[in-house]
Amino acid sequence: MIDEDIAGLLGRVALGDRDAFAELYRQTSPKLFGICLRILGNRGEAEEALQEIYVKIWQRAGRFSQGQAPASSWLAAIARNRAIDIIRARKPAANVIDEAYDLADPAADPEKSAVVRAEGRRIDACMEELEKDRADAVRRAYVEGLSYQELADVFAVPLNTMRTWLRRSLLKLRECMER
Repeated sequence: MIDEDIAGLLGRVALGDRDAFAELYRQTSPKLFGICLRILGNRGEAEEALQEIYVKIWQRAGRFSQGQAPASSWLAAIARNRAIDIIRARKPAANVIDEAYDLADPAADPEKSAVVRAEGRRIDACMEELEKDRADAVRRAYVEGLSYQELADVFAVPLNTMRTWLRRSLLKLRECMER
């Protein structure tokens, strides 16, 4: 859609023409949504911002002056400014900078990283000693956080059987790790 058409629609929107507003939305919302999504990085926030943007367009359409800027640029500026306002409202930037000085480096030092990797390899080797379904149940319970009942349902076994599987599997893992 060319700027003259958008400007014409804006003029009709300024007069309260709902059909023109619906057409303006249909023609321009993909571009404005893209602007919001790129700036905000969150689809839900971008959708919410888009709604607020079109409320502003409805309210401010009379302020658009065709000679000052292209209509698409005027709409894009409204979208960009609203998205930036949402980012600013999230948390003051000064606080983020101040907090950054108080944070420790989250990366483990090389020695700790090597120890963790070695332990991970030992655990993987011990998990391979378990029966496949028992190892899968242990992973789902202790990595994915599934409950005993959820695991019993997944593996189609009684609840007490699942408890026994996990208890015995953990005992085997401890024996393996102590070797």
